[in-house]
Amino acid sequence: MKRLGKLANRLADAARQLSLPLVGAPPAAPMVQRAGHRLMRLDGIFVEYQLCRSDRRTIGFTIDRRGLTVTAPRNVPEARIDAALGERADWLLRKLDEWRERAAHAERRAVRWEHGGSLPYLGEDLLIRVDHGRRAPPRREGRELRIALSAEAPTEEVRERAQGWLKSEARTLFALRLAHYEAGFGIAPRSWALSSARTRWGSCSANGSIRLNWRLVHFPPHIVDYVICHELAHLREMNHGPRFWRAVGELYPDYERARRWLRSREASST
Repeated sequence: MKRLGKLANRLADAARQLSLPLVGAPPAAPMVQRAGHRLMRLDGIFVEYQLCRSDRRTIGFTIDRRGLTVTAPRNVPEARIDAALGERADWLLRKLDEWRERAAHAERRAVRWEHGGSLPYLGEDLLIRVDHGRRAPPRREGRELRIALSAEAPTEEVRERAQGWLKSEARTLFALRLAHYEAGFGIAPRSWALSSARTRWGSCSANGSIRLNWRLVHFPPHIVDYVICHELAHLREMNHGPRFWRAVGELYPDYERARRWLRSREASST
């Protein structure tokens, strides 16, 4: 636990920029923009959306980092789709605004991989300091991450060295927290490894092995704990049924709050 205390000076994910839906701009000319995309005026605001046809019986709406997607039955006319959009205009515009604000926040948080850049680390920021001179392993000093490189080193090398340090920290932290929860749960994974997945924070395979996304070290320690408990619970229940969530609660009672926090990010723990 002492070592965990040294590690837990916080880290939030180096935010990726999100692709924004077209909202509020006037149509260029034709209402149909790209293949499969249309423009609809909702409460005076033009919104671009992707139209998908399927065998479903109702019209569905999905809003994510790609914008608005409308999935409709194959035989439903576009006039009915437009009417359904109009009926949900308030909700759709509010959710699109939320995604746009999230994208703006991500852009503000984007890491500058250079001297003076700010690197999010377990909930707080570390200042990147590049020391010109003889190469040496990155080291943390207080609120700074010091990286020794030659004066000619490109920005890409700063990023690689910093991320290498983060992965090393993740490996140490995850091992400590896995051991902590395994002791109370009575079940240990067959093996575990770091993951670089872009769509999952963690995964558990049928053979009992666990993978944990190294980018979790960007998040506060309690979120790391939640994902670890989530995957350990899958060693009992390879589903997301009631017994699975009881197992998660046995390990991590406040899992619902952590789950909501994590679901506001782009990846998911499954």
